[in-house]
Amino acid sequence: MGEVDPAFIQDPEHRPKISYMEGKGVPLIDLSPILSSNNVSAIEFEGLVKEVGDACKEWGFFQVINHGVPLEKRERIDGASRKFFAQSLEEKRKVRRNEKKVTGYYDTEHTKNVRDWKEVFDFAVEGPSIVPASHEPDDSEVIELNNQWPENPPELRETCQDYGQEMVKLAYRLLELIALSLDLPADRFHGFFKDQTSFIRLNHYPPCPTPELALGVGRHKDAGALTILAQDDVGGLEVKQKTDGEWVRVKPTPDAYIINVGDIIQVWSNDTYESVEHRVIVNSERERYSYPFFLLPPLSTMVEPLEELTNKKNPAKYRAYNWGEFISNRSQSNFQKQKVENLQISDFKISE
Repeated sequence: MGEVDPAFIQDPEHRPKISYMEGKGVPLIDLSPILSSNNVSAIEFEGLVKEVGDACKEWGFFQVINHGVPLEKRERIDGASRKFFAQSLEEKRKVRRNEKKVTGYYDTEHTKNVRDWKEVFDFAVEGPSIVPASHEPDDSEVIELNNQWPENPPELRETCQDYGQEMVKLAYRLLELIALSLDLPADRFHGFFKDQTSFIRLNHYPPCPTPELALGVGRHKDAGALTILAQDDVGGLEVKQKTDGEWVRVKPTPDAYIINVGDIIQVWSNDTYESVEHRVIVNSERERYSYPFFLLPPLSTMVEPLEELTNKKNPAKYRAYNWGEFISNRSQSNFQKQKVENLQISDFKISE
């Protein structure tokens, strides 16, 4: 990644600014009330639910501390990830991802038809995964897919699987708070994630000689339900403020996780909560590592506004869509430039 290929260069209107605003407004939420063994007062718990709801409504993003994920497990996946990416390209490409093998190593991903300045390693948290046999929308065939694990570092597989279970536990805690903030039963979303297709991505962003022209990940919204991100102290995540459309940097908070709601929660909540655009900038001096967990339902899931959140005054704003078909269509643009922008939930919006 030494020379800057034109494939990495963003259009002028999407290039990052060298000076930036720091996202002090992205809420920092203490989850200790739901983890404490002591009796938590109703006022404390209701306050936490309101904090989460306000953050989802105003930002679509928030950070959490005292989340219950052991620091040692996060340090282990960080260490194993750094060892994996430090290997030769030849070694990493032994577990290369392609259109048939959707997990593993990849270094030529595109976002919005521009190549990202990064390399990744993906693995499913529950295996084997059931995925479409092809990207053709009329192809109903599915295949069983197992994770690709490299020989080195030898501890990567166990470390990743262990960490994945911690992410699932945290995701369920967050889903309960989000459900309560929408005046739904705490377990309202749980049933959607039996046989989930969730995965974790190990991201490595090398130093970039022209950080003013390229992006680690271009502007996008997450298609799934919920994203839980661990990032190192380098930082680089930028969120588009809903109030004025300005990009703000999310300052790394030690041992915190960054949470954002995805398109699925936007649809389920009938636009009460919105999936927000974000991107990753790179720099010329330091490499950066991050580890997002993407909470995703099974491919057979039909995504539509929840009945409890729609009525005559607030009718459903989206037509139902099949998650498997949606994500299969979206993933085509990971491998090659498309002539049109990939599928968005706006394509299922019901016109008023």
